[in-house]
Amino acid sequence: MPKDGGGDVIDIRGGLIPGPLRQVTDPEETTEWEQVSPRRIDAADWERFERYVSEIFGAFGMDLDTPGTRETPNRFLKAMFDATSGYEGDEKLLTAFPNESDESEYNQIVEGGISFYALCEHHALPFHGSAYLGYIPNERIIGLSKLTRLVRLFARRFTVQEWMGRSIADALFDLMEPHGVAVYLEAEHLCTQMRGVREEHSRTVTTFWRGTYEENADLRREFLDLARSGTHKA
Repeated sequence: MPKDGGGDVIDIRGGLIPGPLRQVTDPEETTEWEQVSPRRIDAADWERFERYVSEIFGAFGMDLDTPGTRETPNRFLKAMFDATSGYEGDEKLLTAFPNESDESEYNQIVEGGISFYALCEHHALPFHGSAYLGYIPNERIIGLSKLTRLVRLFARRFTVQEWMGRSIADALFDLMEPHGVAVYLEAEHLCTQMRGVREEHSRTVTTFWRGTYEENADLRREFLDLARSGTHKA
């Protein structure tokens, strides 16, 4: 395992974290709010985790002494670590910008489909799909790329679709204080496709409304028409 002068601490994505958070200069790539709590794993712990995974995979039938499988436990751990990187971020540190348009106009902004991959907290199996986010600005707006990052911040955790969508809606509503927020998630769940009832073609749809969307059926209908037309094209 790699070591640095300050101890045996591993950054799984890039090798080693020798000090403070990485600095990024491009504004579109500045993601400090996504990296406020980097997970640092002691090298001895990582080796122990590898042994546990090897023991489980071996017990389930995998031959771990082939060229293709010797590194599988380590690759599995790295994949799981990357898939749960959302725990490192804090959506409360997101920033919004002043809205320079007429705030009396109830024009909704819709972004999607935003692809996501998440791990179900019940079986640790993936679910994946598309997200559509809508909001009606009040005094602030948000960069469109940040909507994608927000979805993936909550997706890259052990979660369920219902909690993920609710968290996105609440985060946007708290950050921007808009007239309304809408979130539409459509996903396939491997926990129902690979095990249990094995529903190979089922998709789960969840919607979440805040503010004006809760009161205005026409707004909800317009948002859903846009979201559903987008998912059908995907």
